Amino acid sequence: QVQLVESGGGLVQAGGSLRLSCAASGTIFSANTMGWYRQAPGKQRELVASMSNISGRTNYADSVKGRFTVSRDNAKNTAYLQMNSLKPEDTAVYYCNWDLRARPGGPSINYWGQGTQVTVSS
Repeated sequence: QVQLVESGGGLVQAGGSLRLSCAASGTIFSANTMGWYRQAPGKQRELVASMSNISGRTNYADSVKGRFTVSRDNAKNTAYLQMNSLKPEDTAVYYCNWDLRARPGGPSINYWGQGTQVTVSS
């Protein structure tokens, strides 16, 4: 059974930094495109950053460009979101999302983590 477990959220003052982690566990043959999303109270879930495992290409929401960096350690099946210069409007529950394949030739299945709360105080 594949699971995504996030960690690293918390309370930080504006201008501070946090690093989120997303560890994939279980039987994993290949890890493909992954993304970090966030959802603030009363708002829709939005894509914050993504990374392709094939090309290494990254993509960021305009609101976080230059402040957030997505990375991954394929050997550990772990992805990270480094968040710098945090603002109160970054406050949200952050989720990781990953396309994972459990076996060669098997289907690529989309998984979600449980979410981790990030709160930025002014």
